[in-house]
Amino acid sequence: MNTKFNTLINERQLTLVDFYADWCGPCKMLAPILQEVKAILKDEVRIIKINVDQHQDLAAEFMVRGVPTMLLFNEGKMLWRQSGVLSAQDLVTIIRQHSK
Repeated sequence: MNTKFNTLINERQLTLVDFYADWCGPCKMLAPILQEVKAILKDEVRIIKINVDQHQDLAAEFMVRGVPTMLLFNEGKMLWRQSGVLSAQDLVTIIRQHSK
């Protein structure tokens, strides 16, 4: 998973990573919000969901202490990070601020 993950975040493509857990209520609230963001932005952003229980190594590598935590990458650089649930419009605004 790490090799594939690193390949994805190193590409020249905005990639939003959602660290989540199945037992997390706010994570469940975020799922349809991320679908809405993807519907609005289409190819402007790739969204990846990482289950912290299944991928504890990645959660540890990025010091994810709470879920949901979202990280935005482009060409391997972390551009933005936030924990908690945001509205679709807030996420679209943040992602567009980082698009070239």
